[in-house]
Amino acid sequence: MNFKLFVSCCLVAGFILCGCSPKVKRVDPGTQTDLSGRWNETDSRMTSSAMIEQMFAHRWVVDFERRYQKKPVIIVGLVTNRSHEHINTETFIADIERAIINDGSIRLVEAGRRRDELRGERAGQQDFASPETVKRWGNELGADFMLQGTINSIVDSNRRQQSIYYQIDLRLTNIETNETVWMGNKSHKKLI
Repeated sequence: MNFKLFVSCCLVAGFILCGCSPKVKRVDPGTQTDLSGRWNETDSRMTSSAMIEQMFAHRWVVDFERRYQKKPVIIVGLVTNRSHEHINTETFIADIERAIINDGSIRLVEAGRRRDELRGERAGQQDFASPETVKRWGNELGADFMLQGTINSIVDSNRRQQSIYYQIDLRLTNIETNETVWMGNKSHKKLI
């Protein structure tokens, strides 16, 4: 009888556990959600939209084209997270890079790991590709400007209420002259 009771208890526990499985609902990626109050996809999207708008509205592109008779070339450097939480900056940086490419008035070159991977491929081609298709060294497009930035946060709390202020700053600097030609800013404030 103990065995039958044990099996019955296991079956009941199994049915209870199966009934507690999470329910998933698919929503439009543009839907604003804020479950925890921390940085999320809505903040990332709002940041990239604001920075894109600010960067393309500024006159630095026209000034450069007028002076040099060519499109400026940008490389994206580091966006340093100095906030109190983990923030993946790659999501809004990818949005900015996509806008640069799609607009066509600015040229974009690779940085960091992607550039290193391209250089590794070029090195491999020197030994393994046919002479007609090998890509030569020394033909990379040099960047005129570097885009860099920071994310900062200020947290204020009292009892059960919390305020989080995020400030995202990007700057575009002329690599040759060290002149900052554009600075963008986007702030978010959340009450939790």
